[in-house]
Formats: sequence, structure tokens, C-alpha cells
Amino acid sequence: MTIEGGPRTLVVKIGSSSVTTANGRVHLSAIGKLAGEVAAARSEGIRVVVVTSGAIAAGWTTLSNGQPRPTDSATLQAVSAVGQHQLMRVWSDALETHGLVAGQVLLAPLDFVHRSQYLHARQTLGRLLDLGVVPVVNENDAVADEEIRFGDNDRLAALVAHLVQASTLVLLTDTAGLLTGDPREKADASLIEEVVEIDQELEQIAGGPGSVVGSGGMASKLAAAKIATWSGIEAVIADAARPRVLADVAERQPGVGTRFRPRPTVLPARKLWIAFAVGSSGRITVDAGAQRALVEGGRSLLSAGITSVSGDFGADDAVELVGPDGRTFAKGLVRHPAASLTAWAGKHSEELPEDVAAEVVHRDDLVILG
Repeated sequence: MTIEGGPRTLVVKIGSSSVTTANGRVHLSAIGKLAGEVAAARSEGIRVVVVTSGAIAAGWTTLSNGQPRPTDSATLQAVSAVGQHQLMRVWSDALETHGLVAGQVLLAPLDFVHRSQYLHARQTLGRLLDLGVVPVVNENDAVADEEIRFGDNDRLAALVAHLVQASTLVLLTDTAGLLTGDPREKADASLIEEVVEIDQELEQIAGGPGSVVGSGGMASKLAAAKIATWSGIEAVIADAARPRVLADVAERQPGVGTRFRPRPTVLPARKLWIAFAVGSSGRITVDAGAQRALVEGGRSLLSAGITSVSGDFGADDAVELVGPDGRTFAKGLVRHPAASLTAWAGKHSEELPEDVAAEVVHRDDLVILG
């Protein structure tokens, strides 16, 4: 979903395992390599946004004196404040070698939740690209609320790709891409070169986090690819150490990594935000009839179809919708608080108090996830 008539844009995310050395220091040569590839892409008329991890790792190396990495959020946030400017200095120097200017952009989840902040972020990134600057994006770890954060930069990168209407999201890691199994356990694990649809079987293959340095793993990259493809954006998971990796991605070279096809039906920005940018505050279980009406009929959820409610959510919070089989099949913004819905579960609209909206989750605020 590129801007009509506009230049092609890549959003390139590189993780902590690829930008830090074994002892946790910023990996100068790795960043230098990617800066050179960004410059090569720019020379071909391709705009690039870099999403980088590594601030906490870099900061703790400076402060640790060999101590184990902390786990409490206050220390990690303080450490990121030390490491972020070090990381940015390396990126700035590396890009400057190729005659490029870096622009630091620190984002938080609320920048995607509030429409005014979303539009400001889009405007800023767009203007930086128009000015020929390479935006270097990271989560604003130093002030991020522990309850409201991305958790890893893979999801941040996917949301940034939607924000700038990128053509491709490139997730660089320390493996060749998504493999058929864990190579540490399966010697015959092979590269999955193309994915048409991300399903439960593929998510099981991805497994959990694989690095002690980063906060994400292949599972988080698969989740980011899902966000991108639901935005109509192609995603590629590839090896950061591969020579000419960005050029090969841009030229669609076979075997460059795992390529995910964009979905033919694209979620509009509001529904993408509901599906992926807003954390869920509770769950509403519905009966089979209500599930069919939502999934097949495109209807709104009414109280009559609710069988149970869990979580302490308020009006306008995001909730997951669960079928009789216990599986989440949708997500939406709820119009009534949990306490009210618990009392109204199973009741028809005429049984509700006067002046109460009949819709529990309106279809305009509902995303089917299956």
C-alpha cells in the first residue's frame, strides 16, 4: 500500500542481537554494514526508515561493571536513557559516512492510540523522508509506562510501516528467516521462503523468544509480519549479516529470507489500531449464534449473545471476543463497562435500562481476527 505515485519506502527493523556484540556493546561494524545498505537503497530512489533496538543493552554495558542485566523496569528505563544517545551517535556517524543525515524519532504506544498524536507522528516521519533524512526510530523506553508499551520493536516497526505507508517491512535478525523447526533441535530445519497466510501451525513453528539480549524472538517477528500483511504491506524476515540483504529484498531475490504476502483485503487504519495497537482489557464470551452473526453476518454484538464476562474494563476499552470453544475470534471497543455487561449478559435489548445503547461492541469498532 504505497502512496499513490510516491517513492517506494522500506521500514527496516534490526534487533538487539544484531546491533550488539557478545558482551553487549554496540556492534559498530554491523551498524556500519546496514548504513551502507541504506545508502545503496537511497541511491536507487528507495526511502528507508530504520527501527533499531539496543539502547538498554548499550547503556547497561556502560554502567554494569560486569553485573548481571537488571530486570526491574525503573533501572531498565534509566539504563535506556544512557544507552539511547550512544546508540544514536553510532547510527548518525555510520550514516554520515555515506553523506546521509539521521533523525532520531522516539515513539510510544500512545502515539498510535490517540489520533492527533498518530497524525503528528505520520507528519513528522513523512517530512523527514521528504527532506532526505533517514529516520532512526526506537521505543521511548526511558519514559514508557510499563502497562502501556510495545514490548518489542518488531510490533513497533510494523506499526511504523503502516504509519508511513511502506511497501515492505524488513525484519532483520540473526537467522536466515522462518525455518521449519528450531535448528538447535532439528538438523534438517529448512527455510520457509514464502508465506501466503499466517495460521496457528505457523505460529507454533515460530515458538518463543530465542535471545537473552533482545525482548523478541521469531514469534514476535511473525506477529509483526501479521500486522504488516493486514495493512496490505509485504513483510520479509531475513538475516542481518547477509551481504546485500536490503538490495536482495528490494530486487525480490529468491532465498533472501521468508517473504509474507500482503492480504488482499486491507484493514483500515482504525481497525488496524483496534486489532494490534491497543492492549486488551478483558474478555467477553459469546454463544454460537452471536459468533455466527459477528463473523458471517457482519453484525454488532448485543447483550443477548453474551454468556460471560471477565476483566475489569470500562467503556471504550478494547476487549477480546471468545467463542464457545474458548478461542478468541475477534477484538473490539466495548461501549459498556464490565460490571454492567455482567448484569446484562443474556438479556435482550428491551430488557436493558432505558437510554442504554443496544450495541455492546458496534461492528464499526470490531475486527474479526480469524
